[in-house]
Amino acid sequence: MMIEILKAIILGIVEGITEWLPISSTGHIILVDELIKLNVSSEFMSMFKIVIQLGAILAVVVLFWNDIFPFEKRDGKVVANREKFSLWGKIIIACIPAALIIPFDDVFEEKFHKPIPIALALIIVGILFIIVENKNKDKVPKVKDVKSISYRIAFYIGVFQLFAGIFPGVSRSGSTILGGILLGLSRTVAAEFTFYLAIPVMFGASFLKLLKFGFSFTSFELMILLISSVVSFVVSILTIKFLLSYVKRHDFKVFGWYRIALGIIVILYFTFLK
Repeated sequence: MMIEILKAIILGIVEGITEWLPISSTGHIILVDELIKLNVSSEFMSMFKIVIQLGAILAVVVLFWNDIFPFEKRDGKVVANREKFSLWGKIIIACIPAALIIPFDDVFEEKFHKPIPIALALIIVGILFIIVENKNKDKVPKVKDVKSISYRIAFYIGVFQLFAGIFPGVSRSGSTILGGILLGLSRTVAAEFTFYLAIPVMFGASFLKLLKFGFSFTSFELMILLISSVVSFVVSILTIKFLLSYVKRHDFKVFGWYRIALGIIVILYFTFLK
């Protein structure tokens, strides 16, 4: 029992770190599970890999509540904040492309949730990060505030997110941050919008997975899920704060090199040692 709890804690830490850094949380969870398998059914693990993200997304809600809650109190009355409603409109627009592929989720999972495709995605997106950052080294970003993101740009960022929904290892945060930078967003704005965009995407994906699983948890499975989610929540808060501080002074190339190195290690391990 203690060994399984330790595994759940490790998976929660991995989720909390990798969900927000552009290095692929689903990819890392799948790969870590290959090394420290939980003693659970394959059906539960398939659900767990997605629903564990609930802890991470709750960290965003807590940290950015004042920025995203669309109502405020004025003169003793609760009124709508137009700018925040506009922000949610852009978030919804950006979610449309990902919503279109939901019916095919099982197909993508069967074909691509495997070590080698994940490794290739890690390497390819890592190379793209390095190329894009080198290309944009001396460029001044056009969008320096989340409020300045247009509906058109929001939709295009959603298109970039689409690739992460198909290929684990691409990274949802990685694809949207990369897309944001290409579309003229500053690194900080690209990261912030990525956090906001995760709220409906991850809540929706988790809810669908729970529905499919049927809420038929054993007490042990529920304990594992809760432990991992709580750990991912705490670690996510620290990771988000770190990333927002980091991108004010640095670019994303270090994550590109990390992705390439990890991808190569995964290919070597599963080709020659597995």
